Amino acid sequence: MTDTNPVVERAKRDETHDVHGDVSVDALQLSDELSGTGATAASADIAEYALRLGDDALILSQQLGEWISRAPELEEDVALGNIALDLLGHARSLLHYAGSYDGRSEDDLAFFRDEPEFRCAWIVEQPNGDFAQTIARQFVVSTYMFEMYSALRTSTDETFAAIAEKSLKEVDYHRDHSVQWMLRLAGGTEESRARIIRATADVWPYVDELFRDDELIERLGDAAARPSSLREGFDGVVDTVFAEADLAVPAVAASSAGGRRGAHATPLGHILAEMQVLARRHPGASW
Repeated sequence: MTDTNPVVERAKRDETHDVHGDVSVDALQLSDELSGTGATAASADIAEYALRLGDDALILSQQLGEWISRAPELEEDVALGNIALDLLGHARSLLHYAGSYDGRSEDDLAFFRDEPEFRCAWIVEQPNGDFAQTIARQFVVSTYMFEMYSALRTSTDETFAAIAEKSLKEVDYHRDHSVQWMLRLAGGTEESRARIIRATADVWPYVDELFRDDELIERLGDAAARPSSLREGFDGVVDTVFAEADLAVPAVAASSAGGRRGAHATPLGHILAEMQVLARRHPGASW
């Protein structure tokens, strides 16, 4: 391991300039978020894989949106809100593609599926908790997503490759933002350090699910990013950041975590109830 790792060095540089990720607020053209979703309809397996990735992004976006007006500083309201918008864009592209298999729209998939029909990993369902809990979760997920989209750029499925190419640029900022905060909290006060240690231990049981291969991955072959192949890159970033922050990888057992097959933790039901209530109460409404 070298003394100057680009992930840590970039985080330190951005922290020096008081930049926490991309916090600019630009006019968002939602139609532009549907990159790579052309006329080719997804197969059943491709649609199932798109749901996994899209549901991860959708549920995490919903979770991060709760921090707007509640973050520890105004800049974080903006930063977390922008990360949530990026993830919503990823979710839209992926759900749009998944829906091409059976004619459902992205709204149908977001608002009118029940809990067992979602394919998100358990880690994105975990409660926000305090700010440290959210940062620890975000560090894990953004580091995983960076590895996943990096691999998916060479997918034999052109739509996945196009979505990955766009999404990777945004996830790069998400990862940088979380690394900055991991270092700041671990190297701050006794209280902030105790909280990030506790938060990391709380989220770590849900890490393994992100890297499990299954029959769907075997069937998709080079169209998908093989989860197990992403672990080495993920662990490399974790080891570097934890070494800089003087943190230890938690020695905890992995959860049973069955989100990819529709078996979810309790919090997902509460998240969906809040996210879906307006669409279900007023179906077809527009504004």
